[in-house]
Amino acid sequence: MRMRRKRQLDNRIKRCEHLLITKPEELRGRWLDEFCFKELHLELGCGKGLFTVEAAKSEPDLLLVALEKVSNVLVIALERANDAGLNNVRYINKLADDLDTFFGESEVSRIYINFCDPWPANRHKKRRLTGERFLVLYKQVLRQGGEIHFKTDDLPLFEFSLEELERCGFSLTDVTYDLHEKEPVGIMTDYEVKFFESGMPIFRCVALKR
Repeated sequence: MRMRRKRQLDNRIKRCEHLLITKPEELRGRWLDEFCFKELHLELGCGKGLFTVEAAKSEPDLLLVALEKVSNVLVIALERANDAGLNNVRYINKLADDLDTFFGESEVSRIYINFCDPWPANRHKKRRLTGERFLVLYKQVLRQGGEIHFKTDDLPLFEFSLEELERCGFSLTDVTYDLHEKEPVGIMTDYEVKFFESGMPIFRCVALKR
């Protein structure tokens, strides 16, 4: 079922248009020079942008670029960053399928994948953001030693992802099946806050490009 378009969506996006990159392919290979930063982090599927804003606040010396395909959701992320007065975050309203056309080889230091769609049906396996098709793209844009930080509440997706990451040549570290078991750890997404409050376990790992 298609989400109903929010009222005043275009006007709301326009007020934050300085944070939105409409032609990311024109910045391929020169993001850091264009925005005068030394390191680039990338978030895939930022949702309403709670994680994006807090991550950007915590590391003001790096550039954080967030992708979100749903405009109704993206507008909230844009407004959050705009209200926070951040100058080290930018957004792209596109899918991750063409990531290698947006970013140059070894241009990205870290990729965040937080609570992506698990696509549980086996016939949809190629759509999973931690599947081989996407991992090949990540290896192209990540620098040597670059990291993928992955979190999910879906155990089958997590176990699938661990296998795919190792099979595609990544080294796994910080693998946990209950990230917040003792206390909250790190920056949370909007979904993650709800999961934590309801006592649901969060699965997390870090994968290094070898």
